[in-house]
Amino acid sequence: MSFNRRNFLLATAGAFSSFELFSAIDKNFAKQFERQINRLEGMSLEGSASDDDFWNWVRSNYSLSTNLINLNNGGVSPQPKVVQEAHIRNYQLCNEGPSYYMWRILDQGREALRAKLAALAGVLPEELAINRNSTEGLNSIIFGLNLKEGDEVVLSTFDYPNMMNAWRQRERRDKIKLVWINIPQPMEDDAAIVKLYENAITPRTKIVHITHMINWTGNIVPCRAIADMAHRKGCEVIVDGAHSFAHFEHLIPDTGADYFATSLHKWLCAPFGSGLLYIKKEKIKSIWPLLSSQEPDSEDIRKFEVLGTRSFASEMAIGTAVDFHNTIGIKRKEARLRFLKEYWTEKIAVLPKRVFASSIKPKYSCAIANIGFEGWTAHQIESRLLEKYKIHTVSIVHEKVNGIRVTPSTYTSISDLDTLVKGLTEISKMDGPPANKEKN
Repeated sequence: MSFNRRNFLLATAGAFSSFELFSAIDKNFAKQFERQINRLEGMSLEGSASDDDFWNWVRSNYSLSTNLINLNNGGVSPQPKVVQEAHIRNYQLCNEGPSYYMWRILDQGREALRAKLAALAGVLPEELAINRNSTEGLNSIIFGLNLKEGDEVVLSTFDYPNMMNAWRQRERRDKIKLVWINIPQPMEDDAAIVKLYENAITPRTKIVHITHMINWTGNIVPCRAIADMAHRKGCEVIVDGAHSFAHFEHLIPDTGADYFATSLHKWLCAPFGSGLLYIKKEKIKSIWPLLSSQEPDSEDIRKFEVLGTRSFASEMAIGTAVDFHNTIGIKRKEARLRFLKEYWTEKIAVLPKRVFASSIKPKYSCAIANIGFEGWTAHQIESRLLEKYKIHTVSIVHEKVNGIRVTPSTYTSISDLDTLVKGLTEISKMDGPPANKEKN
């Protein structure tokens, strides 16, 4: 197939097959990718998860720093080179005639992209809006709901700060009531977690807000069980899927959500500042858009996309990220992420003074784990790993959690994790941080 500029743009949005798309960007890459995937055909998930030849090839398709081991992919993930290249080509084209190429060419790819994302999420295209991140999507719901004074919302102290603050703002402005629950970290009992939410619901409860995978620790919450319970009690359900989408196998309807939002620049490895918002079709009309719309009570999901000028170049490159993700396959990707988490946590589990704030059980975790050490603050552990081993993590201090969040990705190598284990082993053997010793 011959790819002119318009075909390239449509391909990045999702109008052609994965390998046709990759051929449009880099024919050599497309051939290598097809050869690697064909080699894995018939291999068990366990076998493919530990196949270093394949995952080292995946690693080679990221532009990684040679001076840093990045283990904070939960914050934001890098993009594969093909996604970067699609973004750059779109960006360069836009600069040849911005108003023409952005509005008349690139914008025409949104519907193909919407359909592609909807297929990935297991929802109707008419239920999905393309936006910039989870915060924008969830704020659209939180501030768009018709709630009145005295209405109650059940949420957790382990929800994401931006969401907690959005609800606090509605509480101050509209005099709704926020009912907080605390989920001990880790908690490995579905019935007990569901009961925490159920006990907080009263006849005045309108909304139950659930974080599918907790940002601080990586613990997976039994989202569907909570949602089903909440629906039986007449409540609507908002799901924050920032860390779960494209991370482990599930579709949005599997969560039981009436409303759902995620950031595509996390586990999908799409361009920075890309996300999606899902609203059940029959509920779209009743949600006010966060930004002004000509028809705010419309049943059209596109009323949530009236953002003015934005980066069409990055938006259209989302489709390339979907293709990269789909070609690897979510089951194979999940298996690799679990393999990496288990690789380092099993070695650390025997160390003295270590404190896991995360479940290690597959049902309650995937790639993310949070670890601390007695006598050390999270910041001290993070600083020690960065200064001595050039390992980038993030310190988490929230409620009773005091540790670093370790988040590998599909490109993370075993040697990276061996370095992490070496650094954490050294910390476990020390009496305390070096600064404390000097003070003594």
